[in-house]
Amino acid sequence: MPGDESAAATGTQRGTHGEAGPTAKRAVGRPRRVEPEKIVGIARRIIEEEGVDALSMRRVAKEVGVTPMALYHHVRDKDELLMLTLAGIADGFPRPELPSDPRARMLAVSVHMHDVLLQIPWVVEILTLGELTDKSALWMVDEIIGSGLACGLSETQAVRAYRTIWHCAYGDLVFRNALAKRAAEQPGGGRLFPELLTAEDAAELPHLTALADRWREMTESYDIAEQLDAVIEGLLSKR
Repeated sequence: MPGDESAAATGTQRGTHGEAGPTAKRAVGRPRRVEPEKIVGIARRIIEEEGVDALSMRRVAKEVGVTPMALYHHVRDKDELLMLTLAGIADGFPRPELPSDPRARMLAVSVHMHDVLLQIPWVVEILTLGELTDKSALWMVDEIIGSGLACGLSETQAVRAYRTIWHCAYGDLVFRNALAKRAAEQPGGGRLFPELLTAEDAAELPHLTALADRWREMTESYDIAEQLDAVIEGLLSKR
């Protein structure tokens, strides 16, 4: 019938009382395409400004302008989002020229690893979650283990040596970042160690009390390269 053909052509049909209405439900389309760089950029900004705890799939989806469910079409979960955020960071730092001597090489790579992460504290915060890393940074791990093997360590000793070096460097980074964050949030702060020590503590804490006046001077001149060198010397003595 002409009337039916007209209704079909316009996508409407007449009801019993002549009202126009849709002939069918609107088809559900694919989720809107979102560039990975935009997702990663938003995630990185949140972490840099507010910390890892502020990052969530829901938060990123909202800022990207899609639903959380749509975001899962691009990123599997928060761990994958964090891995994407880390990806390629190490490539932004030129590799140093390394010495050929394996012991010196081990130290040079260890110091470089520490110095790079010192410049990007938000990455250190992600690394506290464990087992998340930037694949482009793994050359440093490989170099440290390889240097350990070249120095005469067994494979197990070389892997454990790397882990000890990492714990030393990582611990220093976490402490430095915590101090910087505290200083930013609480300028001036309160009574902190060693200021809280008094003469009354001398009986129980004789060494700390005696060093209290010079503690700041001694700790502020802390040289991570010197300490890592001492750590490596001890590790290699186990050959």
